[in-house]
Amino acid sequence: MAAWLVRRLVASMAIVFAVVTITFFVVHLAQGTPCGGERPLPPDVCERERAVFGYDKPLPVQYVKYLAALLHGKMGYSFGLHRPVADALADAIPNTFILALAALLIDFALGLALGIYQAARAGRFGDVAAGNVALLINSMPVFWLGLVLLLVFAQWLRWFPAGGPHNPILCPRVDSLYCLLDFLWHLTLPALTLGLVGAASTARYQRAAILEVVRQDYVRTARAKGLREQRVLLVHALRNALLPIITLFGLAFPFLFTGAVLIETVFAWPGMGRLAVNAIFQRDYPVVTGAALLTSAMVVLGNLLADALYAVADPRIRVRGGEGGP
Repeated sequence: MAAWLVRRLVASMAIVFAVVTITFFVVHLAQGTPCGGERPLPPDVCERERAVFGYDKPLPVQYVKYLAALLHGKMGYSFGLHRPVADALADAIPNTFILALAALLIDFALGLALGIYQAARAGRFGDVAAGNVALLINSMPVFWLGLVLLLVFAQWLRWFPAGGPHNPILCPRVDSLYCLLDFLWHLTLPALTLGLVGAASTARYQRAAILEVVRQDYVRTARAKGLREQRVLLVHALRNALLPIITLFGLAFPFLFTGAVLIETVFAWPGMGRLAVNAIFQRDYPVVTGAALLTSAMVVLGNLLADALYAVADPRIRVRGGEGGP
């Protein structure tokens, strides 16, 4: 098991390194300079700034200097924000993490409940209706669903705010119960957008997994003993049917963070995705590369967590891992 974990950690570090390398060169090879934007700097000022930040050096030299800075725990200095990249990301990460966590809770709570409901009523009207609704939501691009929810619940019904993380006048900081509720009120629509799209996929996988498990001999034996169908599904069938959902849990992290880039832009949510989008338009190379570094690290950690949960749910994996298996 320890050898397997070491191999996975080494592979994960290689993946993060590859993502950072690709992002570094792609961003630098794109057209435009950090001096552009809505208010481009004069050429002489631009050249002076490029020399200060080291952008006048050959690209391989910049890459080596960037890797050396990373080894010392430094992520560079933002050209557009005029502050260290680590500080900018530190301000944005909590908002992205809270949004992703809220969306993840909606995704799996709603998806598991809906999948179990459909499996218990397989082939009947409730199963067909819920499946079609889930397919409709799953077919929508996440930014389109966000715009629809924004139009209906913020513009027409005015039940939720149109964007931002809080009321900038009444609650500039979350320092009271009222401001906490205000923050959750602003969080609802962006989290619901990401969570609904994920829940639609989770429900389909959960339904298929339960229907496959209920055909097993031990489930037939539980029914033959006279156990209630609810107990058979929730106690005997659900645990083994959760294994595909654990895989989805690991895959949900890339979806949440890539979807958050669009959702944070639609709902003006000050997270890492919105920060990265603005940095791309400004050619703020250190911010883009730093955001890619943290995002890839979170995705890798999500997959490692999914593997660990697999070992908890299925003891056979622990046995294989202890014997040196995959």
